[in-house]
Amino acid sequence: MKQIVTGLLLTFLTTAAFAQQGQETYYGFRLGLTAHPTFGWAKPEGGKGNGFSLGFSYGLLADLNFAENYSLATGLTITTINGKTSEINPSPFYNAAVYPGNTLYDLKYKMQYLEVPLTLKLKTDKIGDVRWYGQFGLSNGFNIGARQDVSVAGKSIVSDESIKKNTNFYRAGLIVGAGLEYDVAKHTSVTTGLTLNNGFTDISSASGRNVRNHYIGLNIGVFF
Repeated sequence: MKQIVTGLLLTFLTTAAFAQQGQETYYGFRLGLTAHPTFGWAKPEGGKGNGFSLGFSYGLLADLNFAENYSLATGLTITTINGKTSEINPSPFYNAAVYPGNTLYDLKYKMQYLEVPLTLKLKTDKIGDVRWYGQFGLSNGFNIGARQDVSVAGKSIVSDESIKKNTNFYRAGLIVGAGLEYDVAKHTSVTTGLTLNNGFTDISSASGRNVRNHYIGLNIGVFF
């Protein structure tokens, strides 16, 4: 693992060094910061989703520009994905003694991930001070927080309870996005756009359950 990390770091530093000697502004390695809202929802296999829930994402952005109009885009962000569902007899909350038979439970997921996206970003030529882009790739999420509210017929069963032991550590998702970059100075640009992060792995490790979560990000960031 140390050899892999060291190799990647040397690759990034070498690319950045060559980029500083080049003539093109958009070549090389660029770092930025982001902080933006997310609109999340969850879809259980044994129930239904109950609309959008607000979350937040913040951290680092990185673009490795290997040609004037093409980049490998990644980053390191802390991302909250919230969502509400209604599920029948969900484990481990189902209590047959209190609620016999099929009972509909209302759940709120409050999930937090360390995200490392790996995407390809395609950019247009500059139109004035603006470049438009499209983005496609893989989202890699590592769970760092998982809490839940549960109620039945409006009666609270648990509130803000940790569910990390019933949560899968790794979450994968498909990223599709679009937006623009606006130059505000020679080496500084503001970026904004929309991203759909469509989760395709089960976030729950509880027996007999399968839940996937998704979000739309209203991306806002600054590259330096």
